[in-house]
Amino acid sequence: MDAATRMVIDGQAAFGMIVTVMWTMLRTGAMLMAMPVVGTRALPARVRVLLAGTLALAIAPMLPPVPEFAGLDAATVMGVARELALGVAMGFVLRLMFEAGALAGELVSQGMGLSFAQMSDPLRGTSSGVVAQWFYLAFGLLFFASDGHLAMVTLLVRSYQALPLAAPWPDAQAMLAVVPDLFTQVLRGGLTLALPVMVALLACNLAFGVLARAAPALNPIQLGLPVAVLMGLFLLAVLAGELAAPLRALLDTAYGAAARVTAP
Repeated sequence: MDAATRMVIDGQAAFGMIVTVMWTMLRTGAMLMAMPVVGTRALPARVRVLLAGTLALAIAPMLPPVPEFAGLDAATVMGVARELALGVAMGFVLRLMFEAGALAGELVSQGMGLSFAQMSDPLRGTSSGVVAQWFYLAFGLLFFASDGHLAMVTLLVRSYQALPLAAPWPDAQAMLAVVPDLFTQVLRGGLTLALPVMVALLACNLAFGVLARAAPALNPIQLGLPVAVLMGLFLLAVLAGELAAPLRALLDTAYGAAARVTAP
């Protein structure tokens, strides 16, 4: 085999590798863009693209063969849209579980009297309370500490095994059936996290309300707010050591929902 023929063969192999990585980056990049913490404005877009490319290079050799590129036709466009939709669905499922922590923070901040303390939140792309941001950051740290990112990579690889690149679209009705269960789990998880602190702060506020009714000259309302804030901070410090188990349950629910989304 002469040098020219060998160069042509090597060029074809390199082009095939690039096509494989590009197809893999569609679902991988969409999942990373929709994930919490990683897919936020706190992380530059170039870093996210670099992560998507590195992850695609790592998992591309383990995936089934990609469809041959036949030009920009309707099938190619639909395939790209399908990969993007699947990746966004998997990342959005995990983001919903993180919103349970933000909901718990908003509920707790109302009892502490800190609901007015709003600031820009780069992790969620909006303005939120400081307590909600604390819950969101705690969820992010526990997510990486418990190897949740590795579980997401495993889920991504299994999604390619269940739905390869050339497979038909999954059942849309089955995908939409996941949404009501997810919202129920988010509301239940957020309320479960915030309920102990809410009950303790409610008892504190009721005690100061009774004191204000019994001895209004003492003006206990001015004392009630700092006491509620201090008690809320103390309860949050106690709750910080108990967040691992609820977060693990929420993540298991998210992984199960993502597996249902990618089920053929």
